[in-house]
Amino acid sequence: MRAVPIGHPPLTRDQVVAVARDGAPVEVTPEAMQAVAEARAHVDALAASARPTYGVSTGFGALAVKYIPAERRAQLQRSLVRSHAAGAGPEVEREVVRALMLLRLRTLATGHTGVRPSTVRAMADLLNAGIVPVVSEHGSLGCSGDLAPLSSVALALMGEGQVRDVHGTLRPAADALAEAGIEPVELGEKEGLALINGTDGMLGMLALALADLRLLLDTADLTAAMSVEALLGTDRAFAADLIALRPHPGQALSAERMTRFLAGSEVVASHRGPDCTRVQDAYSLRCAPQVHGAARDIVAHAETVANRELAAVVDNPVVLTDGRVESNGNFHGAPLAYVLDFLAIAVADVASMAERRTDRLLDVARSHGLPPFLADDPGVDSGHMIAHYTQAAVVAELKRLAVPASVDSIPTSAMQEDHVSMGWAAARKLRRAVDGLTTVLGIELLTAARGLDLRAPLSPAPATAAALTTLREHVPGPGPDRHLAPDIATAADLIRSGTALRAAEESRGEER
Repeated sequence: MRAVPIGHPPLTRDQVVAVARDGAPVEVTPEAMQAVAEARAHVDALAASARPTYGVSTGFGALAVKYIPAERRAQLQRSLVRSHAAGAGPEVEREVVRALMLLRLRTLATGHTGVRPSTVRAMADLLNAGIVPVVSEHGSLGCSGDLAPLSSVALALMGEGQVRDVHGTLRPAADALAEAGIEPVELGEKEGLALINGTDGMLGMLALALADLRLLLDTADLTAAMSVEALLGTDRAFAADLIALRPHPGQALSAERMTRFLAGSEVVASHRGPDCTRVQDAYSLRCAPQVHGAARDIVAHAETVANRELAAVVDNPVVLTDGRVESNGNFHGAPLAYVLDFLAIAVADVASMAERRTDRLLDVARSHGLPPFLADDPGVDSGHMIAHYTQAAVVAELKRLAVPASVDSIPTSAMQEDHVSMGWAAARKLRRAVDGLTTVLGIELLTAARGLDLRAPLSPAPATAAALTTLREHVPGPGPDRHLAPDIATAADLIRSGTALRAAEESRGEER
């Protein structure tokens, strides 16, 4: 696998995913290492000066007014990392920690943080060795950045704390570093602060969520189309001339995709004639492009924010090219926290609409000829009744997760940090929301597919038929009740991997 270069130009979201999720190696460019060395020379000069400089020869936060003599500055940096590695709760996922490490390395390599080249190399070596420090769920307020999570990484660089090795085994950091041939870092002036003062956890989780949401929103168009078809709905509301009357780009894309998925459907064609007395479909069918499209537009905005952050230098203080070391507020996570919260709202609404379509498929009064709960022998069999309960429970949880974290703030550090972003919390709940949406769409896929099976001998559209066939390779079709939990898990896996969506798109000669 080709190494991801760290330096200029900025990292892309795809590169973040490649390193975090797929284990791609990294390589700091020579130009970046030169910039790091030049910035360090400025820090060394300030360290030798009698004039106090924040982060170099002073304490931190509310203790910034305290001057630290030269002989105690190494201890200052070690104490900073040890005291700030104060997380609690369950371990954060491996991909999140790798993303956090990568993005901190990216900032260190800009030459604006003042760390030594050897520290940059150590961080890159840690990533390439597959060593993942243990980071706890709780501890970051999103300002000053993700202090506690990043401190756990810095602690491992010092050869302290615990890590997971490349095999996922929990080990003391010192042992894992020694086995990988990585020398523990003896922190110099400014380095402890530079290693922990960033929004890298928030940004990493945003990049990962955006990759997942692009796939999930594309899949929502597919499962919605399958539900429209199974419910004898129409595709006329998705016509380009109607959609153009309200020129939102996401809406247009979702409508176009749903129209393509439904093209050539015998089921849809069967009720186009004058015998059909239905004037219009329910909102959960007719307005799917409007809701999915609005979510797409939020994702597009979030991608813009993520791209800006990937080009940013987040540290305090920063080393400027003229040698000044200046305090700033760029570590505040508000830009990330807002979009992380906004995405969770969109996820909840997309899931809520999918649940309404599923409910309609199961209700004999609204499903236009399908059996109650799609059961094989209603009364003896319950069909998908309780699968819908599960879907409804997940949607209810998604609505709770949509409550914004970014409107909260708890002052800390003796009121020095008197307004915080809660961006880390927003990112953590978005990850849970993404998982929930995957389950919700998996249940809609199962239910709509069963509905299409029960419309035989009418054939579904080629695209929806391909998705149905792919599902049937793993999950049996209609019949007497069976254990449904494995079917739900399998459908969710087919969505998470993109397998169901690829089948539908490839049936039309499209590529993702």
